[in-house]
Amino acid sequence: MTHDHHSHHMAHDHDSHEDKQHLTQSEYLSGEQILPHRVQPNMTVAELIDQQFQAYNAARLNEAARLFAQEMLNPEQDVTIGLTMAGALTPAGLGGCILTLMEYGFVDFIVSTGANLYHDIHHALAMSLHRGDFRLDDTKLQEEGVIRIYDILFEDKVLLDTDAFVRECLTTLPERPISTSELHHHLGTQLLKVGVKPEYSVLAQAAQWNVPIYTSSPGDSSIGMNLARYALEGHKLTLDPLADVNETTAIVHAATRNGVIILGGGSPKNFYLQTQPQLWEVLGIHKGGHDYFIQITTDAPHWGGLSGATPSEAVSWGKIKPDQLNSTVVVYGDSTIALPLMTAYAVTKAQPRPRKELYTKREKLLQELTQAFESGKEIRP
Repeated sequence: MTHDHHSHHMAHDHDSHEDKQHLTQSEYLSGEQILPHRVQPNMTVAELIDQQFQAYNAARLNEAARLFAQEMLNPEQDVTIGLTMAGALTPAGLGGCILTLMEYGFVDFIVSTGANLYHDIHHALAMSLHRGDFRLDDTKLQEEGVIRIYDILFEDKVLLDTDAFVRECLTTLPERPISTSELHHHLGTQLLKVGVKPEYSVLAQAAQWNVPIYTSSPGDSSIGMNLARYALEGHKLTLDPLADVNETTAIVHAATRNGVIILGGGSPKNFYLQTQPQLWEVLGIHKGGHDYFIQITTDAPHWGGLSGATPSEAVSWGKIKPDQLNSTVVVYGDSTIALPLMTAYAVTKAQPRPRKELYTKREKLLQELTQAFESGKEIRP
């Protein structure tokens, strides 16, 4: 990591232990000089970020983009990268960024809210979502059969038709508990078969590229709601959240290095981060914590919404390695703005990586985790 990268982090991470070290004047002033660079016609996104994003949260985004492109995607580091998604991102078209990141091998597995995956299905089935206005009268919208997600509008039939597709997919799943990765892989595979535009779908392309997708709260979406209806009809198909805990922990356990990009927060954020406490606290396997951490959030620690998940606080939980605090960035901003910029920067600055196709390796990774757990039992109390 470059010296200026370190100095930027010392300036903004007030919880960092480095703040307590005494530095000389020249060390304090060792960061890149801030200059009022001109904005030029036809600048690339990468040029804009490198030249214009020099302070405040622009600088945090600059740091996040460089951390991602230069270190997390460095082939010599062999970082297994997780992406967590909270908030209504796929209705807003943000799935396009995630498709690019998966295609380039820049994201190896995903933890998402169920809603993001449900609304992702609309795009594959060529159902229309439209730009609208957040100031519309919702009573009148309801009378006209129009659903609103802030400034996104779509016909209520979109929900009913997507529900019908999900329920049809359920009929070809086994009558037993399965992990959410199995459910999502199956939904994606069906979209590849019958979807009108599967190239627009994160679920479909994740199935194509064997990127496992998990939902930490599987009942909290229309996908889970349709599963609940299926159960009322007497079927034995259920989702096993404990299988997800073990699978995600097995992925993290097997990785040379681990990194995460957190969009928003919520349950997906913690579900990824808890894999390290699951290793040391519960299984007695000491890996030391995650290596790289990028979060894009509009929350703030003092409201409680970031409890346990600012990088420095996460160190106390064993979620992040203490000596890796300089490899963490929190961008206080909007994912719909920051993610496209970061994605454009990454595909400009970093070479594509071979896709890890972790979905096909889940059984092997679980066996490795089980062996490590069993072999450590003899030395643990």
